[in-house]
Amino acid sequence: MPSNKSVSDAPIVQFTNCRILRDHQLQREDLWVREGKILNPEKLFFDEKGSADVQLDCKDSIIAPGFIDVQINGGFGVDFSLATDDFKSGIDLVSQKILSHGVTSFCPTLVTSPPSVYHQVLPQISVRNGGAYGAGILGAHLEGPFISKEKKGAHPEHCLRTFEAGAFQDLLATYGSLDCVQIVTLAPEMRRSSEVIQELTKRGICVSLGHSVANLSQAEEAVQHGATFITHLFNAMLPFHHRDPGIVGLLTSDKIPAGRRVFYGMISDGIHTNPAALRIAHRAHPKGLVLVTDAIAGMGLAPGRHTLGQQVVEIDGLNTYIAGTKTLSGSVATMDTCVRHFQEATGCSVETALEAASLHPAQLLGIEHKKGTLNYDSDADFLMLNDNLYVQATYIAGKEVWRQDVLGM
Repeated sequence: MPSNKSVSDAPIVQFTNCRILRDHQLQREDLWVREGKILNPEKLFFDEKGSADVQLDCKDSIIAPGFIDVQINGGFGVDFSLATDDFKSGIDLVSQKILSHGVTSFCPTLVTSPPSVYHQVLPQISVRNGGAYGAGILGAHLEGPFISKEKKGAHPEHCLRTFEAGAFQDLLATYGSLDCVQIVTLAPEMRRSSEVIQELTKRGICVSLGHSVANLSQAEEAVQHGATFITHLFNAMLPFHHRDPGIVGLLTSDKIPAGRRVFYGMISDGIHTNPAALRIAHRAHPKGLVLVTDAIAGMGLAPGRHTLGQQVVEIDGLNTYIAGTKTLSGSVATMDTCVRHFQEATGCSVETALEAASLHPAQLLGIEHKKGTLNYDSDADFLMLNDNLYVQATYIAGKEVWRQDVLGM
């Protein structure tokens, strides 16, 4: 059967001999792609009388949606919180290198910085689709500086800020612009945070709670005003206490507005969170878990000294500390490693592990109609993986952008 050229001249590619992650299950069926989108084969056959122009044998690989990293501070020697003349080439390098780890879209993340850094860096971040040059950029994640001094973690104390009389105007003055901003992490116990959360949410910006000493009722109030995410659960917040579980209590709170889901990020690197804590969170609220790397400039590099914004950090094996301390400062984990560790630590299904790095972050950002799934008409950003969840190839808009030299690991 010839392709029906009246509908589109673009070639149709059929990926065969694969197991596709669709509707939360690995299904043995083919994947059809045209013009960067996933096709409904029934429409193709019956409405267009079309067929594939190219067939690719996937050799029994798993095909899953591309990973989405909503918290990544840099990598491969590049620090997104440093204002440099070649910032754009740095972000391009990271977006290219993370393709090999299955990341097809990401939110470059800036830790607490002086206003001058935001003013210099944010205009250089532009939202774009991915391609052969690298993963797509969904918008910036600004982690701080409106966070708690007590739970600052690796954030420099002299740069922390509070909301004064202007509240939202203070935030605007600090960042300079919100044009490319996708997520803002703040501490909800800060005075006037509620009005800031409402203003950000009105503008379609996701508000995340983190680096905070908030109690549960303060966290619930923030969610009622529009917050939908928790930045790296358990890290940089009050530990769970049975009389007041703090932000952690949002996972099972009965005060979440109807129809709203609270998502939470987890750094599943075997360092930041004990496997038992990972299991507790996952079992309490499986549909909210979003895997993040929180990777820093030292990801992909040898141990030694690197930067995280204004701080010097030291990498020792898989641990990263502020130099001279034992304060954890981001990770050097890659997203595919986090997915494998999550599956191993929780004993969850392959489907669940893959969705925590694809479907859930897409739902968090409200882009699940085009990213994070292999549904018909969604973007053809996907991965080929083996049964041990090692990435064999990465595709963006249906085109191969990275492939493992030797298949199978």
